[in-house]
Amino acid sequence: MAASKSVINVAALCGSLRSASFNRGLIRSAMKLSKEAIEGMEIEYVDISPLSLLNTDLIVGGKFPPAVEAFRQQILKADGVLFATAENNFSVSAPLKNALDWASIAPNAWADKPAAIISAGGTFGGGLSQLHLRQIGVYLDLHFVNKPHFNVNAFQPPPKFDSDGNLIDEATMESLKQVLQALRTFTLRLQPK
Repeated sequence: MAASKSVINVAALCGSLRSASFNRGLIRSAMKLSKEAIEGMEIEYVDISPLSLLNTDLIVGGKFPPAVEAFRQQILKADGVLFATAENNFSVSAPLKNALDWASIAPNAWADKPAAIISAGGTFGGGLSQLHLRQIGVYLDLHFVNKPHFNVNAFQPPPKFDSDGNLIDEATMESLKQVLQALRTFTLRLQPK
């Protein structure tokens, strides 16, 4: 069996396509933290905006559309996944659900991947979308970090984000760092020894 990797590669997906979204800001902050404060973790942002709506008619001769295949390969090569989930109507956003569905087509790219969820939003801070993502993840064979739990009410004082969606609150940044450390530890624990 292979030895555990000292550096884990994490694919980061944001359920919001808006560039100044708070959830996109969480991903940017996670990427910065991984470089500055989390030894042994590299986070790569995976853009889900090029994915067409799921339509299996687009799979021709067993081949996925190029953007879908590139996306699937990014997920397959990742050691773990970081989801920043926007909340739409008490659930995950349509773009994120679409990405989850495309990568789940056999062979399931999500299978046995450790994952963590972060979210920012209104009253519940995206908490209901996290719950739904965990339910979806059961079927996809994703293994989520249970604690620490991270969701932030972006509108409650003190200010958490600037006008460009960048995380500016130090306490929230520290909580995000704890999630990343937990994801690294969990990922290493799940890797073959």
